[in-house]
Amino acid sequence: MRTWGPFVALAAALLLPVPATPAVAAVRAPVRRLPAAPPCPNVPAPSTRPPQPPPAPDPAARAVGGAALDTAGLVVPPASSAPPAVTATSWVVADLDSGAVLGGCGPHEYGVPASVQKLLLAATMLPRLDPHREATVTAGDLAVEPGSSAVGLVEGGRYRIETIWLGLLLRSGNEAANALARLGGGPDGLAGGVRAMNEEAHRLGARQTHAVTPSGLDGPGQFTSAYDLALIARACFADPAFRRYAATRIAQIPAQPAQRAKGFAISNDNMLLDHYPGALGGKTGFTDLARHTYVGAAERGGRRLVVTLLGAEVTTQRGWQQGAALLDWGFAQPRDAAVGRLVEPGELDRSAPPAGGAASALAGQAGLRGGGAAPGPRNGTGVTVAVGAVLTAGGALLLARRRRNAAAVALSAGSALREPEIPEQD
Repeated sequence: MRTWGPFVALAAALLLPVPATPAVAAVRAPVRRLPAAPPCPNVPAPSTRPPQPPPAPDPAARAVGGAALDTAGLVVPPASSAPPAVTATSWVVADLDSGAVLGGCGPHEYGVPASVQKLLLAATMLPRLDPHREATVTAGDLAVEPGSSAVGLVEGGRYRIETIWLGLLLRSGNEAANALARLGGGPDGLAGGVRAMNEEAHRLGARQTHAVTPSGLDGPGQFTSAYDLALIARACFADPAFRRYAATRIAQIPAQPAQRAKGFAISNDNMLLDHYPGALGGKTGFTDLARHTYVGAAERGGRRLVVTLLGAEVTTQRGWQQGAALLDWGFAQPRDAAVGRLVEPGELDRSAPPAGGAASALAGQAGLRGGGAAPGPRNGTGVTVAVGAVLTAGGALLLARRRRNAAAVALSAGSALREPEIPEQD
């Protein structure tokens, strides 16, 4: 053991400096960000502050999709043209197929969703509910805020679930939202439906989204972000039934003879379908608190883009028109333009870091075309490097016999090999 002492000291000396370079930094690739967070190109509009402040910023949630997206200002590719000025307080333009985020304004800033919340309801309940099944509308379904948007479903009326979906997505029916959440919520009914919506938001990676009502009618603690809405919209447009419903111009609500209610037609209130070539559909929203919110998608030249915006005011352009202007900007950008990406469903859970390594999805390391998260540093990297140095100094045979003892001595000398902790995600 007397002859091994110098090599133990060497191993310890080589291991001790490892904490000077945190492991978190090892998994972060350089990200080019616009200097000093340029302000978004906003049209001056009245400002409306929510009566309840949004949650405290979560550094981990704000980095989902790439570190460049963690800004309250404008983020666009370095060589891109200037985006149009809109009244929306935050927005994102993204590619539905590749998941590339082309640009945004405060992508991870908290906002209030209004009726674009119904997209989360759709992403959650479309796989759960048989569209051909008939369901009875209850008095509880009709308990919506007076004067808010409704289809005109009647208590006791029996409707195919497909019809209720059309009422939800064409006319933003709040009673339709209540019915679908209740029907898909299991034994807990509507409350179970809202809980399922929040679980789905978590699965999609929408960590800044919390639903309180299925319809998007304002509720305390209900928030989302433009980035989260892009994740949710991407999930919706991946569903053929949603694409069909969202692109429907006119639908018929059947008569209910037992309730002496006549049938009637409804039309889609998303004007993008009628005025934007290649429009695929989307969702409009408005409440006094949220102001105008909008999600819209379109296809051009084999490329499908989605735009999401929150907190818009109608001065010279309606919400869908601001969305159309941003879509035009997006289509004008090169196909490989990106400042981040939309994470894949379940990715943040699969790539959850160990005791403190930054998840690659949070740091934006995975490929823009939906590739898996890049692996973080392997456990014991510092030990391997140090033992390699011992190998050079003392010979391979001696190292093979004594490496375990050397590592133990080095650790006991105080070498900190654990990565620093990061905040847990909700």
